[in-house]
Amino acid sequence: MTAASAPVIEFRGVGLTYPGPPPVAALRPCELTIERGEFVAVVGPSGSGKSTFLNIAGLLDGPTSGTYLLDGIDTGALRDADRTALRGRRIGFVFQSFHLLPQRSAVENVTLAMVYNGAPRRDRVPLARRALERVGLGHRIDALPTRLSGGERQRVAIARALVARPSLLLCDEPTGNLDTANAESVLALLEELHADGMTVLVITHDPLVAARAERTVAIRDGVLSDGPEMPETPNTPETPSSEAVA
Repeated sequence: MTAASAPVIEFRGVGLTYPGPPPVAALRPCELTIERGEFVAVVGPSGSGKSTFLNIAGLLDGPTSGTYLLDGIDTGALRDADRTALRGRRIGFVFQSFHLLPQRSAVENVTLAMVYNGAPRRDRVPLARRALERVGLGHRIDALPTRLSGGERQRVAIARALVARPSLLLCDEPTGNLDTANAESVLALLEELHADGMTVLVITHDPLVAARAERTVAIRDGVLSDGPEMPETPNTPETPSSEAVA
């Protein structure tokens, strides 16, 4: 199976337990497949395990059980440096906080994202301009973040995530800092990117955001279920409290 035909994400019994005492099952062993071109929302209340799921899917943490395949690549078999490189090439991150450098223009913020992904220096500005045009900010490439609206700043962050042409756009509460109008603009952009073939995975507690996805995965107390209904909480001592798991 080639990377182009493999699922973007495949969890085979993936789980993460923090050692105790007592041990905390932040994510219980689960199965999940996200095919190329899907738009999936992972929903759950605060303390459900969404952050743990995000960290594993984004290769920020490794699972303590199971196998995680990204584009058909067994991520657990990689050295740390190779895993970091894979993350930089295959995953574009969009966070609730925009993480833009205020003293750098929009195009400079996007360009800086390519410093560590191997893009030739001569290609960085043209690629950054193209990414900003793709998100509707071709006319604002020289603007500082302080001169942009919240929705425009999030679009710059999305352009930064897209510039390496990743397999997966991984969004963590992407509208959490936005008013209704700007949130709608960002969600419409995510829908456009999905329509163009991008695989989009949104982590959210907001049912209105989740409703924009074509598929919903629910998580509660570290238990993942493929569908909008919240899974039942196992009655075992390992069930984490909301204070233990973000």
